[in-house]
Amino acid sequence: MSDAPIVSISSGPLRGVSADGIDRFLGIPYAAPPFGERRFARPQPVEPWSDVRDATSFGPTAPQSPYVGGMEKYLGSVEIPGDDILTVNVWRPAARQPGELLPVVVFVHGGALTRGAAALKIYDGTSFARDGVVYVSVQYRLGQEGFAVADGIPSNLGVRDQEAALRWVRREIAAFGGDPARVTAMGQSAGANTLATLLALPQAGELFDQVILQSGPLAAQPAKKAGRMSAAIAKLLGSPLTRHGLASHSPAALVKAQTTVSGRGTPLGGGPAVAIVSGDEVAPVSPIDAFLGGAAQRIPALIGTTSEEYRAWCLPAGAVHKVRWAAVLLARLASKVPRAVVRAHRDRRPEATPGEVLGEIVGDMLLRAPYTRFADSRLGADAGTWMYEFRWKSPLDAMGAAHAMDLGFVFDALAIPDSEALAGTDAPQHLADVMHRAWVSFIVDGDPGWERWSTRQPVQAFDADGGHIDYAPRANELTGLPRR
Repeated sequence: MSDAPIVSISSGPLRGVSADGIDRFLGIPYAAPPFGERRFARPQPVEPWSDVRDATSFGPTAPQSPYVGGMEKYLGSVEIPGDDILTVNVWRPAARQPGELLPVVVFVHGGALTRGAAALKIYDGTSFARDGVVYVSVQYRLGQEGFAVADGIPSNLGVRDQEAALRWVRREIAAFGGDPARVTAMGQSAGANTLATLLALPQAGELFDQVILQSGPLAAQPAKKAGRMSAAIAKLLGSPLTRHGLASHSPAALVKAQTTVSGRGTPLGGGPAVAIVSGDEVAPVSPIDAFLGGAAQRIPALIGTTSEEYRAWCLPAGAVHKVRWAAVLLARLASKVPRAVVRAHRDRRPEATPGEVLGEIVGDMLLRAPYTRFADSRLGADAGTWMYEFRWKSPLDAMGAAHAMDLGFVFDALAIPDSEALAGTDAPQHLADVMHRAWVSFIVDGDPGWERWSTRQPVQAFDADGGHIDYAPRANELTGLPRR
């Protein structure tokens, strides 16, 4: 352990911790605690401090409940009590040249907009700092605190939090040795969904210079649909659907009610869910519609999915085993999916069960098809687009290439429990070496090392072989899919 590093930012001095060549500054507030009079309000400025503030431990986590229904076996959770939840964490190399400014990556965690925390070990920034990148992780409001749809509550507060955090990075990161002109925003799952929302805005270039979107929807919902969760919670609690009505209940009570309402739906059948709202200044339209209209043409993007996203959503609770072909037919007709799409899936995988076919189609509609449309909308743009697909299949509980399986590889962290819970103990380290190196290359040089998107539709497939290019993979499975 070396001497504790000290950094001064505009709100006051910070004391971090240094170990193994990496400096860490944890639990740094970028906005005031969003409770009390600031509950359900836009993020407010931090109150400055004069004494050196201890920045050696993570800040409190946003109110949430642990995963249930079998998901808790694969996706971890952490609870740190307290109100100061709007914080960032910074990792940097301890040894740097005087005046040197390093590229920056800002990571936004996933968790269906209802769960997750920067304090999870899978999101540790050591591997990026080791490779010459200043790494920042962000906490933001979740669930009803961050995404309630009710009279008197500004919509998309969790996304507004992230915008505040990214502006903090532009303003303060030079004090940590980061280059404020070389910022890559990186999000996974819901974190990619929120970053896509910011990417679609005209001011996106004020927030970051590049973006990495991993397995996150490019969607926002009209208030009526996005508000179904808040309406169900208010009904359950017997409260008016207003700021005053929701604020009359504690954050814990809202979390409990949200968990109850969520339990009434199914991964494949749907139900009320927390969602980003379209129709306000944060998301005037759904991000994919903004992209198809020409938004974000000048911001380089690394985007991709896993090949079997649905397995994380459907296997733990056994939903995938309960589906019959009749249900697939009804779902196809209801969603206006061409019969040829189902046939294409069955031709590629004759052994696939009805639930597996339906799960793959849902994943394609939610992620793979919109990502392809996004990439195609940027053909001829100044900024490049690079697409990947993670295909390595975990042998653990038939999880395969499920949602979130790629995280341990991107973070080069296969040996930690969060990663082993999904990938097992024998995941290929060489694949983690390849993927992590590609992400670092994109952050540092703006190029992950494979062919950028073109009319040939090159996709970097990450499998046990370490990676290869496929051109327009499984295009027949996407043809004719309706937009969502």
